[in-house]
Amino acid sequence: MLPLLEKAYRGFLRLRPALQRLATLWERTPGLSAHLERELRSDHAGETGAVAIYRGIGAVARWRGHGALLAFAERHGATEKEHLRLVEAWLPAHRRSRLLGPWRAAGWLTGALPALVGARAVHATIVAVETFVDRHYQQQIDHLRIRGGPAGLQAMLERCQADECQHRDEATALAGPRRSWALRGWCVLVDSGSAAAVRVARRF
Repeated sequence: MLPLLEKAYRGFLRLRPALQRLATLWERTPGLSAHLERELRSDHAGETGAVAIYRGIGAVARWRGHGALLAFAERHGATEKEHLRLVEAWLPAHRRSRLLGPWRAAGWLTGALPALVGARAVHATIVAVETFVDRHYQQQIDHLRIRGGPAGLQAMLERCQADECQHRDEATALAGPRRSWALRGWCVLVDSGSAAAVRVARRF
């Protein structure tokens, strides 16, 4: 029996690193409930998409030589990169969405397509995106106020929310009050698409 047990143990040692990696994937982030971890995963996916949105806007603005729109995209994009960094400090890499590639592609198109139409379409799109993000962050902040959570998390979310509201307000002023039916329909699509993306990112 001893030779058989020795071989079995040696076989286990070969499998042990893979088993440890698998166990790590199932570990919950320390200090975060399952609910907060899901929400942060959706935040991370959202901020990844937001960075891509402004990259899409910037790419088209640079191609068209639209200096004001390019400056708008670069300024807001820098803020979204900082938000992404803040969320990543809370959520380890192995707990983030597995669909970051699709989120980047969807975000880039969400920025580039309206940029092809014009600055007003871009600003209306940003209003739609940031209005949704404001609601999404507020839900998490309300949850933390009632249930509590790790120290510093609520302050981080409130900081990100304040920046997103500033983006929304600036874009609202630039977009103007008059919007075509096509642009209104596009903004509804952006809002519903953002909500669907959050639901998927919470799970995957």
